[in-house]
Amino acid sequence: MTISRIVTAETLDTLSEMDPDAQRARRDLRRVHRVMCTRSILCRAFKELVASHQLARPLKILELGAGDGTLMLGVAQVLKPPWLDVELTLLDRQSLIKTETIAKFADIGWKAGPHVTDALDWASTDDLILNDAKAKWDLIVVNLFLHHFEGVELASLLQAISMRTNLLFACEPKRAWIPLLGSHLIGAIGANKVTREDAVLSVRAGFRGAELSALWPSNFVEWRLKEYSTNLFSHCFSAERLKAINAN
Repeated sequence: MTISRIVTAETLDTLSEMDPDAQRARRDLRRVHRVMCTRSILCRAFKELVASHQLARPLKILELGAGDGTLMLGVAQVLKPPWLDVELTLLDRQSLIKTETIAKFADIGWKAGPHVTDALDWASTDDLILNDAKAKWDLIVVNLFLHHFEGVELASLLQAISMRTNLLFACEPKRAWIPLLGSHLIGAIGANKVTREDAVLSVRAGFRGAELSALWPSNFVEWRLKEYSTNLFSHCFSAERLKAINAN
C-alpha cells in the first residue's frame, strides 16, 4: 500500500532565523544530510549532468532554499578541482549565510553570494525568464525543498525553473514506508523536537515514482528527464535541456 502525499507546513518554516529551536534544527539538518549521504548524491549528479554538456565558464549555479549554505559548501569542497570559476547564488527567504561561509567558497575558487527572497516571489519575476539567446543559470539545484509545495505553487516553481536553466537537479524525501519509519526514529541522532516533527511531515510530503516528471513543463523544448530513488531515504529528479543555451 502506498502513502498518499500530504503537504503540511513544517515548524522550522514558521520560526525566525534567531529562534534557538530553529538554530538547533538547522544543526540537526547537517546530521540528517550526513545520514542521507546528501553531499555524495549531489556531487555524483553534478558531475554527470555537467559532463554531458559543453558549458562556458564561469559556470552559473543557483540553489533554491539554500539555508545556511553549508551543504553546498561541502559539495564545492569535494568537487574542487577541476570545478573552478563557478558563480553560485544561494537563495533563501531568510538571511542565514555567514560571511565566513562565503569566504570559504572564495578559497576554492567559487564566487558565492546570498539572495534573500521567497522562492515563489523569485518564480513570479518576469525579468529572469530566459530567451532564445541566453539562459539565466547553467544549473539549478534544490535539496529537501520542492516537497514543501503542491498544486499551483509547485507548478509555478517548476515552470520558472524550466524557463531559466539548462539543468536541474532535485534531491527530495522519498515517500515510502522505510523512510517514514526512519523519520520516527530520527531522535536517535539527537534531533530536537522541531526536527523530529518536521522529519515525519517531510516524508509524507515527499515524492515517489515519476511524480515530478509528470509535473515537468516542456515549454516546447526537448528535455531529458530522469527520476529515481537512491539509498533508503532520497528521491532524485534531474532535467537536462538537450540543446543547452549559453548562460554567459
